[in-house]
Amino acid sequence: MEDFRRIYLRLCKEGGVEPQEGVVAQLQESRSAQGSRLDLSGQSLSADTCSVLAKAFHKDTVFTEVSLSDCMLSEEGARVLLSGLFDNTTVKVLDLKGNNLRSSGAEVLGQLLAQNKTLRRLVLEWNALGVWDEAFSLFCSGLVSNCALTQLDLRNNQINHHGASALALALKRNSTLEVLDLRWNNIGLLGGRSMLEALQNNKSIVQLEMAGNNIPSDTLKALEQATGHNSDRRSTLRESRSRTQVLSKEIQTLKEEKGRQFLSLMETIDRQRDEMGRSSRSTSSQIGQLQEALNERKSAVNSLTAKLQMTEAALALSEQKNQNMGELLSRLKAEKEEQREQHSKARKKEHEDAVLRQGKLLRDIQSLTDTNGQLKNNVEEMERRCKSQQQLIFELKQELTTSTAELKLRLAQAEGNVISYEHIKSFCNVNSSRDFLCV
Repeated sequence: MEDFRRIYLRLCKEGGVEPQEGVVAQLQESRSAQGSRLDLSGQSLSADTCSVLAKAFHKDTVFTEVSLSDCMLSEEGARVLLSGLFDNTTVKVLDLKGNNLRSSGAEVLGQLLAQNKTLRRLVLEWNALGVWDEAFSLFCSGLVSNCALTQLDLRNNQINHHGASALALALKRNSTLEVLDLRWNNIGLLGGRSMLEALQNNKSIVQLEMAGNNIPSDTLKALEQATGHNSDRRSTLRESRSRTQVLSKEIQTLKEEKGRQFLSLMETIDRQRDEMGRSSRSTSSQIGQLQEALNERKSAVNSLTAKLQMTEAALALSEQKNQNMGELLSRLKAEKEEQREQHSKARKKEHEDAVLRQGKLLRDIQSLTDTNGQLKNNVEEMERRCKSQQQLIFELKQELTTSTAELKLRLAQAEGNVISYEHIKSFCNVNSSRDFLCV
């Protein structure tokens, strides 16, 4: 209980919501009472408080009964608060009396019934779930999917014959609901007939309250008879179950007695078996000795057999090796013969190539010898020509020296004579041309 109060205060702080004093006081009282019932009846719960309580209910594992009657829940607050109970696994009784739940409340209640698997009793007195047919149909669809609820209170919810028809369809497929209170609605004749038709298929409803719905007395009587039949069937079923339990206990007792007898018989058999064992031990010892001797002989035979198998295996292995060596020798001989032929062919080819190369070399040597003789002759001819040219150059140099000396002598004699100058000049030109030609 204290954990729930701390969770509530922590969630208020995290969400920035001011804790309601009435809720905190009620949680404190519930902690003092050390009970599993949370009673917030008459507390005006805001939407923020509903949001915080939804988160707390989602994690709650303490309360089995929650009373939220006359809390003036808004549509948003009811939607948020009930969504926190979708996955709750501890709350079995939920009281939402006098909260004026309408269309959105009916829808979220349908979702609650479809998802929650632990809720057993749901009180929805003094609400307005039946005002909108479509929303109430969603509520009925959730009831179809529910397999845990046994008591449902829908007093004063303005349910008309359309809502009764939707509820009747749900009851045809629901097999767990036992107590249904529909007093002080507006179901009417058509709704009553729909409920009567549903009870022809539903075998779980044992208590159906329909007062104050403008239903004719004969229809009410038929409904009472149908629920009476279900109640009788339930009583018969309970008696049958109780008888079954009694018979099961008797059968269990008989089984235990038979078990004891069987154990006694097994003990007797064990004693007889021990006596027979003692009487047969001597025979067993003799048989054991014979068996040992037989085992020794068998071991010797097995040893000889193993040696024979090993010898045969060694012989087979030797034969296999001999065969492999013969094959290997044959391959080596063939390879050696092939190599010999290849070597002979190679030597023959090399000899032929050597002869060809030798002839070619001889021809090349002869050609080079001839060329060398010609070159020697050319060299000798060029040497003779060079010597003759050198002799000619030497003679021209001597002649040039003599001519130069004569010119210098003549120049000294005829310095002022122009005619002599011109003559000397032409003479020099002639000599220069001759020297050039000589060169």
